[in-house]
Amino acid sequence: MNPKVAIIILNWNGWKDTIECLESVFQIAYPLYEVVIVDNGSKDGSLQKINDYATGKIKTESKFFDYSLENKPIYVKEYSKNELETSVSRSETIKNPASRENLILIKNYDNYGFAEGNNIGIRFALNNLNPDYILLLNNDTVVDPCFLNELINTAENDSLIGVLGPTVYEYKSPEEIQSAGARIYWNKGEVINLTSHESKYPGEPEDVDSVIGCALLAKSELFHKIGYLSKDYFAYMEETEWCVRAHKESYRIVHAPKGKIWHKGGATSNKITGFTLFHHTRNKFWFMKKHSSKKQYFSFLIYFFGFRAWMIIGGILYRQKRKEILPSFISFLKGIRDGILT
Repeated sequence: MNPKVAIIILNWNGWKDTIECLESVFQIAYPLYEVVIVDNGSKDGSLQKINDYATGKIKTESKFFDYSLENKPIYVKEYSKNELETSVSRSETIKNPASRENLILIKNYDNYGFAEGNNIGIRFALNNLNPDYILLLNNDTVVDPCFLNELINTAENDSLIGVLGPTVYEYKSPEEIQSAGARIYWNKGEVINLTSHESKYPGEPEDVDSVIGCALLAKSELFHKIGYLSKDYFAYMEETEWCVRAHKESYRIVHAPKGKIWHKGGATSNKITGFTLFHHTRNKFWFMKKHSSKKQYFSFLIYFFGFRAWMIIGGILYRQKRKEILPSFISFLKGIRDGILT
């Protein structure tokens, strides 16, 4: 029997991306899955648009698939976060036994960030859907029809495999690899996506230090053993931190190269936001303080203040508009302060 997968998709003011992602998901070959959308307090009418998509009122176009009405209507069951504070029975949740006909929509009234937004969906799935695996999937992705088969087949071959990721390709350049897993360089505190794999003829699964959070498959048992994503991170590095916790429990983190998805985010951009500067900087210090050795942390501090910080400052001066330079610089300094002192 095929293991059951709960697919968690986080939406925040991005319904167009979300319905393109959903259409690709509802066309996958894998037979047993449930889809949970967590809306993080969107203000763009996302809830109604997603419902309209489910009934077939809104079509979506993509270069990666042909839109189909054959899987419509999709039954939508909505819950608010407040409703989830009380017990929700499985019989209340699932109307149709065929998972392709169901879409569970959880409505948050605030933006809880990537980590806690996903945690809300994960908790719901574990408490109500009884999945063998949890798949975290970004809403700005499009999946290959066989990607989940490849991930599950790889995972089932070894009980020590706890976390898997597919090969992630650039949405705008479909043959260009964005991530094939990641390596952690502890002496520098750098997490580097692997991109050197041959895109047309992927090799065998291999162990990595982390997988990119836009598509992360994990065995459900892991969440019971090591907990959820760290909600304090809010955004950036939370999946890496979680993978390190899994590895410390002797689970393997594996890149499954034949599984393919395409990701809109993550491409090189000239825009540096204060939000990104603050959270990425703070979280990097938190991550290193918690998980690196004293020697590695000392080496990281030398590297960061002797080189990396100046690269970031140079990027702010070069890329930002004049009026954005000071706010960006302040966000960066606050990230350092909070990362070291909290």
